Amino acid sequence: MKEQAIARTLDADRTRRALQALWLGTLVLVFLAVQAVQAVARPDSFADLADQVSPSVVNITTSTVVARGTGPGPIVPEGSPFEDFFREFQDRNRDQDRPRRSSALGSGFVISEDGFIVTNNHVIESADEIIIEFFSGEELPAKVIGTDPNTDIALLKVEAEKPLPFVSFGDSDTARVGDWVMAMGNPLGQGFSVSAGIVSARNRALSGSYDDYIQTDAAINRGNSGGPLFNMDGQVIGVNTAILSPNGGSIGIGFSMASNVVTRVVDQLREYGETRRGWLGVRIQDVTDDVAEAIGLEKVAGALVTDVPDGPAKEAGIEAGDVILNFDGQDVEDTRGLVRQVGNSEVGKTVRVVVFREGKTQTLKVTLGRREDAETAQAEPSEEEPGKPETAPAEKEMLGLTLSPVTDALREEMELGDEAEGLVVREIDEMSEAYEKGLRKGDLITEAGQQAVTSIAELEERVAEAREAGRKSLLLLVRRAGDPRFVALSLDE
Repeated sequence: MKEQAIARTLDADRTRRALQALWLGTLVLVFLAVQAVQAVARPDSFADLADQVSPSVVNITTSTVVARGTGPGPIVPEGSPFEDFFREFQDRNRDQDRPRRSSALGSGFVISEDGFIVTNNHVIESADEIIIEFFSGEELPAKVIGTDPNTDIALLKVEAEKPLPFVSFGDSDTARVGDWVMAMGNPLGQGFSVSAGIVSARNRALSGSYDDYIQTDAAINRGNSGGPLFNMDGQVIGVNTAILSPNGGSIGIGFSMASNVVTRVVDQLREYGETRRGWLGVRIQDVTDDVAEAIGLEKVAGALVTDVPDGPAKEAGIEAGDVILNFDGQDVEDTRGLVRQVGNSEVGKTVRVVVFREGKTQTLKVTLGRREDAETAQAEPSEEEPGKPETAPAEKEMLGLTLSPVTDALREEMELGDEAEGLVVREIDEMSEAYEKGLRKGDLITEAGQQAVTSIAELEERVAEAREAGRKSLLLLVRRAGDPRFVALSLDE
């Protein structure tokens, strides 16, 4: 019996070791499989993808009639020996003064079987004739459906006898830095061309209010403008728009407008022939560390309102000095973020806006207007009798500034406008913090500590209040040529 028990123990031990070996072997196989999958994720070739999407990519040729001005001709006295010479010279050059056609090249891609084509606005801007060349070599004229200079996007349309091959937009927000991408287009007029690279960065801003660029090292050159940037599923995640280059050629820093921006623009151009962006009606600036400290804001975030002209925000009760922290349920990181959030909102929509005011938050309801209408509205100038000159008031030096209350004489001298009220910067110490932060002679200070100031005494009172509250800086609202901005200046101990 004892020998049988020992045998059973040995058998169980061998079985356990065998199971352990099997388990370890399985782990090794799984690890090798994962490594193999990761290796496959890097394509050996882009040929299949290029074959799939090439029929939907187009070359665009535009032509524009350019009138040549002759300018003033030479003045030659009648009867002068040079008269015949200049007449013959003008006759020889008359043909050169006739209007001529200027051509430009670009790229684009078909987004529907009935012939809608996306490209850059700068590719077709001012064009009299637009010719689309397809991968097959067929050429068709195109008409402009709508353009959006703010995002440099244009929508074209061709009439074809049969359904056209097209590509779809992908979700640019899912693109990650390091993902493979492929660009197609007509670089330098060489015809259909493919380049590949990776997503180098996301959410790049260049110069526009609605910029959201994907940066890529895929080669993009002149002529690639308007062409698609594909992910590995053959979806368009960007429209190739610009490059950063000291010599005009690709150095591996290209920018494609993100598809999630493009699709909203294209949908509006397709439906209305124009864009319809939401409009809040405020002037804003970023919140800095010193501004946040000056107004008692714990987190450096949001958009600081510098001015509220007539419009939706004013009707809703938003005031200069408010910090917009949340718009329609989304936190506001900075001014760029707010501009994009508002622009992407539906015209006429009523949204909740959370603002920080006097140490507390408030929620206001704003019915958005349309930005395009606001931009084209013309303000009628007011006509008032000019005031009588006054003697210059007393000046005071404080915070590195020589300040004086506004008078009619200063309004005229500094060209401040008849409605200007506040303290004028008469002189400024160039070694002061105020000068470093951009204040200059002629600037108008209209608020201190988010309260209006029209006299030196009022400013001194605001300074005293800030010190009593333990503030290290004072927030000033400064206007220059009518444009407002907030500046926080440190208070001397």
